[in-house]
Amino acid sequence: MQKTLLCTFLLSFLLFTSCKNEEKSRIKEDYKFFNLSQQDWKSKQINQFINDINYTATEVPLQYYILKNTSEQDLGKLDSIYTANSKERIIEIEFQHAAKVDLLLEEYTQKSYEDAVKYMSFQIEKDFTVITSSNDTIKCSGALFERNFKVAPFKRALLYFNNINPDDTIKLIYQDQLFGNGTIKFNFSETPIKL
Repeated sequence: MQKTLLCTFLLSFLLFTSCKNEEKSRIKEDYKFFNLSQQDWKSKQINQFINDINYTATEVPLQYYILKNTSEQDLGKLDSIYTANSKERIIEIEFQHAAKVDLLLEEYTQKSYEDAVKYMSFQIEKDFTVITSSNDTIKCSGALFERNFKVAPFKRALLYFNNINPDDTIKLIYQDQLFGNGTIKFNFSETPIKL
């Protein structure tokens, strides 16, 4: 009888803790479509919901990024710009609270609002690395915090990585120093494709 009670208790405890861990992190994979100048790209988008924060990472198609950020219209020159930068990767990372409140408030970051903005602007790049399918570890070479001045309910940054084989898939590793949710991994099992 005691053994049965003990087994029941242990089973209940294990079930409870496994359910609790499941609630802590939920992963959803989807696709994001990019369209510019009558050209379309499809890229994997990974959402992870941890402690009321939705972390969303999307690999930005390099051709789309070049086309969007250059005034060059000559396709031959655009192709040569792409070839010269083909080892670059750009990842868009978004942070959004479930209640759509401002995540840079002190209650979420343990920093003043001004210090949290400075962190997003100047230090967050140190929290990101990429592991390639060739087992290379690449540090983030830069980040651009896109300020929306509280118009949108999310915070977004673009992350830049260099020297990655264009055929490699990547895994983004985020050491969450801003919100304190530990290590978060985004496995991009495919590269963006042009449609």
